Amino acid sequence: MSTTERLYYADPFLHRFTGRVVAHANWQGTPSLVLERTAFYPEAGGQMGDRGMLGGLPVRDVQVDDAGTVHHLVDVPEGTTLPAPGTELTGVVDGERRRTNMSLHTGQHMLSRALVDVMNAATVSSRLGETLCTIDTDQDTLDERQVAEAEARVNAAIDEDIAIRAFFPTPEELAALPLRRAPKVTDNIRVIQIGDFDVSPCGGTHCTRTGQVGMVRVLGVERYKGKGRVLFSAGPRARRELWEEAGILRGMARAFTCGVPEVPTAVDKLRRELTEAREALGAARAKLAEHAAVELAAALDASPDKRVVAVLDGAGPEQLRAVAARLTSRPEAVVLLAGRLPEGMPVLIARGAQSTFGCGAFLKKAAEAAGGRGGGRPEHAEGRLPPGTDWSALAASLLG
Repeated sequence: MSTTERLYYADPFLHRFTGRVVAHANWQGTPSLVLERTAFYPEAGGQMGDRGMLGGLPVRDVQVDDAGTVHHLVDVPEGTTLPAPGTELTGVVDGERRRTNMSLHTGQHMLSRALVDVMNAATVSSRLGETLCTIDTDQDTLDERQVAEAEARVNAAIDEDIAIRAFFPTPEELAALPLRRAPKVTDNIRVIQIGDFDVSPCGGTHCTRTGQVGMVRVLGVERYKGKGRVLFSAGPRARRELWEEAGILRGMARAFTCGVPEVPTAVDKLRRELTEAREALGAARAKLAEHAAVELAAALDASPDKRVVAVLDGAGPEQLRAVAARLTSRPEAVVLLAGRLPEGMPVLIARGAQSTFGCGAFLKKAAEAAGGRGGGRPEHAEGRLPPGTDWSALAASLLG
């Protein structure tokens, strides 16, 4: 099977073309169409494949095999077959997707170049995904300030609107080019030259001038599998993300009744107020636990079997532990406590040092009876029961 002519090599802005079907093929178990020529870019080199329409059929994926054959995977209506070999089809590439991919790929080349220039961090791999783009470098960690400097260099070059050339150099021309990295193939090596900024071998679709990239935006730096990784965006996608974030920021400004620049100050104030409220709530809960413990201690002392069953409104696991700690200082005490919250009833069973009551076993039975969950050790157990559980009645029935 002959290789497919790649029309996008000559014109990355070509979105409409005609191509003749030369064969039906198979890509990893899925039937595919092979054309004599195509403007559809197949997934390769970290760049996503094109989508669009071919002969009126949706193109859901485009792949390339080791022989250079481009496989067009199309959705065929039930009861019909793929267009026969010899049929001439009109292809329409999704221009918005292509334009985004061109900006991302060109932006990646430029950022990879700048990372080398600023911090000698060479790109070992890159991925231009549907929602996230990454560059993995040969450095184990990356300095965020230096990455920001690299980002600034790229955007300065974008503002200069430098011409970008895509070509197949002769072996002699290739040998004289200052390639950023070595080619991954040995024949028909295609080169993307961004003025004097960067020269790299690549078979992907690229902008024809740096101004078309629009912007490159670093989203973060992290360590991934022992490599320093840069997360970035570019072009239409970067603009869309900035607009969305700006909308969120304006919404926060309206909620805080302040200007956008004052949002960080308003957030800091809210954070301080929340911390103070939590501290006040903690103090109130501590007092409540102390008050509850005093009342339950009296009931415990009056109980002939040294057991107390109680439900504390609004108490969570923390408050139950605080109350139980005070009560189980009595050696023979057994406390069976539950809190009443909208989302359910936290339960705690605990015993004093001289008691032989099986807390974990008891809570397991209670959870099974009420449709909750819980368990623990003989001396201490915790769990949660459904809202509305009558804990006092349930405990009484199990205690006999």
